[in-house]
Amino acid sequence: MTDAKKSLKRNLVGKVVSDKRQKTLTVLVERRVKHALYGKIVAKSSKYHAHDERSEYHLGDVIEITESRPLSRTKNWVATRLVQKAGLL
Repeated sequence: MTDAKKSLKRNLVGKVVSDKRQKTLTVLVERRVKHALYGKIVAKSSKYHAHDERSEYHLGDVIEITESRPLSRTKNWVATRLVQKAGLL
């Protein structure tokens, strides 16, 4: 039953664009979608506030965030793992 509950939560991968607040990150998630009328591939982006309990992720890191219960007015995501460290390209 726990595996079924885990699969209901969404996972997103994005880049940390702000780590100035305590235990909170701002993560920019970009996606590419096809325009409904014109068929052109368009880049769309969204910013999410994610909880980072140990402040282990920093500006420029690519991380995975997972949906969670509301932690504050704007924060319902939790940083789960590091995908790529900043500056290692």
